[in-house]
Parts: sequence; C-alpha cells; structure tokens
Amino acid sequence: MIYQEDTIVALATPTGTGAIGVIRLSGPDAIKIAAGVFSGKDLTKQESHTIHFGNIVDGDSILDEVLVSLFVAPRSYTRENVVEISCHGSAFIIESIIKLLIKKGARSAKAGEFTLRAFLNGQMDLSQAEAVADLIASNSKASQQIALQQLRGGFSTQLQQLRDQLVQFASLIELELDFAEEDVEFANRDQLKKLIYEITRVITALIQSFELGNAIKQGINTVIAGRPNAGKSTLLNALLNEERAIVSHIPGTTRDTIEEVLNIQGINFRLTDTAGIREATGAIEQIGVQRTMEKISQSALLVYVFDAEQITPEELNSDIMKLQKPGVTLLMVANKIDLLTPRQIAVLPAGAIQVSAKQKQHIDELKVKIYAAAIKDQLSGNEILVTNIRHLEALQKTEESLSSVLNGIDTVTSDFLSMDIKQALYYLGEITGAVTTDDLLENIFSKFCIGK
Repeated sequence: MIYQEDTIVALATPTGTGAIGVIRLSGPDAIKIAAGVFSGKDLTKQESHTIHFGNIVDGDSILDEVLVSLFVAPRSYTRENVVEISCHGSAFIIESIIKLLIKKGARSAKAGEFTLRAFLNGQMDLSQAEAVADLIASNSKASQQIALQQLRGGFSTQLQQLRDQLVQFASLIELELDFAEEDVEFANRDQLKKLIYEITRVITALIQSFELGNAIKQGINTVIAGRPNAGKSTLLNALLNEERAIVSHIPGTTRDTIEEVLNIQGINFRLTDTAGIREATGAIEQIGVQRTMEKISQSALLVYVFDAEQITPEELNSDIMKLQKPGVTLLMVANKIDLLTPRQIAVLPAGAIQVSAKQKQHIDELKVKIYAAAIKDQLSGNEILVTNIRHLEALQKTEESLSSVLNGIDTVTSDFLSMDIKQALYYLGEITGAVTTDDLLENIFSKFCIGK
C-alpha cells in the first residue's frame, strides 16, 4: 500500500454560497491536523466512520460550528486517513477554514488528486478512476449507468481476465526461450491461436461499442431537416413540448441552426433545427442552407421532415438522394397528416413516420422511433460500452498487436512471438493502469475537478 507523504485539503462541494460546504482532508496527518483546530472530542481517539459536532477554532476565535466525519485508513476513498468537515456554505467561512488547515500543515490539493491517491493506493484501477469523472459529468440516465458500471469494475474486470489468459501463454513462451537450444515447445500454438481469436473477438466488439458509448456520453447528434414550411420548427417545439423555435408560414423563417437537448428513455439527443433546403433567395439564407448540409454530414441521426400534403414523389426522392450520407441514419417523417384524407394517408411512403406536429399527433410514437433508430437494440443492462477515447486507442493498438501474433504464430521464432504478445499486454495494461507514466497520469487527473 502506497501512502503519500503529505496531507492535502480542498473544498469537495461546488464553489459559491450554499447551505453547507464540505472540506476534505486526505493524508497521514489528516486526523491530527483536523484535531488541532477542532473544539470538541479528541478526534485522534475516535473510531473510523463516525461523525462529531463541535467548533473549528483559530486560537480563541470560533470560525464555525461544524460536523466532522472521520475515515481511518485504509477504510476511506483514498485508503489514507480522510476527514470531511461540513461547515456553513459561506465563501468567507470556507476560505478561512481551508487557510487555517494549510497553516496547520496541509497543502492545497491539485485537480483530481484525491482520486489519484485512490488509484496509487490500489483502491481502484485507472479505468475506474476515469469513470469517477464520467459519473460526475453524466447528464442522462444512460451515461450515469455506463459510468457507474465502469466504476464498479465491469470494464476492467473483463480486460483483466483477457490479460491474465494472455500472460499465461507469454510465460510459457518465455520458458521456451530458456530452453532454446533443446527446441522444445511449452506453449501449444493451436491453443494460442484459439485464445487470440477469442480475445480479438472481444476487443473488436469493445471497439465497435465506442460509437454508441461515446454518443450516449456526449449526446446523440440529431438533425431535423427538410424543405421550407415542412414544419421542422413546429416539430422541434412538439418534441420539446415548448415554444422554442419561431414558427411562421413565411418560407425561410429559420435562417440559422437552433440546438436543444431532448431526453428519450434516459438518452440525450442533441436536436438541431436547420434552415429549409431549397435554392436560397438571399445571401443570409444561402449561408443557412450551407450550414444545414454541414450539420447533416456531422450528425448521427437525420430526421427528414416533409409536408405530406404538398410534396411530390419526385421531390421526395430527390431530397432523400441529396440528404443520405454514409454513417448517418435517416428517418422520414410525413408531417401535416391532419390535413390529409384517409386515401392520401394510405399512399404515403411505407417507411415514413406519420405525424401532425401542429396538433401534436403521434409525437410519442416518433420519439420511440428516434430512440430505436439511434440505439438499434445495442443497449442492455449488462452490456459493456467503451466511452473513453484513450481506451479506444489502446484497444485498437491491442488489436493490431494481436493481429501480428496471429500472422507470425507459425513462422516466427519464440522471441519475436513473445515481443508481439508483450506489446498487446502493454496496451491492455495502459487501460487499467497496470502500465502507467507520470505524463499519462497528469493528463488524466488534471481534467478532474478540485476536491475529487
């Protein structure tokens, strides 16, 4: 168990005036320092996981009435002695207490330093530590569930199992090198092939999950597009259930994009309402149409809205041909069905979702279709999704190294085979923190908030 030599302090709650503020200390002298400014029980003689009421004092001056929570090593977040002081949320009081604790021997914590210490002390691996930041930043039920699953070790457990199996074969190949002159084979090549195929299958599935995992983490980029007066802005308002966009019968009302977030079944969709697609009549409208096409090419999901009463089949086909982009899922939405006769509704394109944005008809059904088009049955309660670009890059490098192992398994000598396997182990180890550098840790934890 690694303990840091100094004791750190930081505000663990958001800055600004509030009902309470929580000041966190971690390190070998955390309890001793807190006891030196606490008027009440002797904190150095109290049990772990206990809370104590008293005053924080600076000489004869009382700074505040507080509750002090004790977590004695190793039963704490960092596996060090940890003290959390719950005081009143005055910025002046919080600053005064932190200054006093620093004067008594603590130092200000750096960004992410509490979680860094938890990692260094073996409380969690690196992917779990990164999940802490993802959990804090989660803005939907799905992103929260993914982060929580990774924090509990679902992702790292799977990787560790793969790595352990590969280590066994690496050890056997190393043993072969010790008996090179005797030309013996300890690592069965057929079994190694089978293992590499299985690990590659899992790694490939994790790599492919990044597209969905990252979309859930960031929000799924969804563009609403169509001709002028198709009802795009009205549809945006209906989906949001609020008057967010200006609605007018005048073509070209929407000159620029409007962006809002819609949550469907725990997934955030970043909706963009765009300018109508047509031959622009002015310079400003032309810029708006250009931005529409740019937004479509950048989107994951395109909701194409057309006026079911006015558009011709030729115009519809022309729009679809123009708007279809590689990697962009397209949904057709036939709007204004409240103006159609049953016979007209019957001849609408089979794949079109029929709605009346103005009357808010079938909007809930459209939301279901939007969710299904984006998720495509890929999300389940137990599925492990990759959401971190660093993990994705390490997995891709692992896949390349495993490919080198397969390519040379029957032709290269044991020493070259061992090198390729070690390379794969290295990249897998980068994800969980079995392999780290100071630069890597600094880059990861500098993105955390102070106090976590």
